Amino acid sequence: MNTMPVLLTAEQARADLDRNGITIAQFCRQHDLNKNLVSDLLNGRKKGVRGEARRAAVLLRIKDGVISN
Repeated sequence: MNTMPVLLTAEQARADLDRNGITIAQFCRQHDLNKNLVSDLLNGRKKGVRGEARRAAVLLRIKDGVISN
């Protein structure tokens, strides 16, 4: 059975990081992301449409998608 992943709002994604005891800086280091970009996503200043912003949004579960290496 193919289930759709549950997408989060930016607020829920931030709460999920907090609940797991992960700071934005730790998340960024773990996934090799720019801290300012992730903060912009979580604060709604970026939409995560292309490039690194999209990759970050998918990792945060804000956007649905596949990340290819």
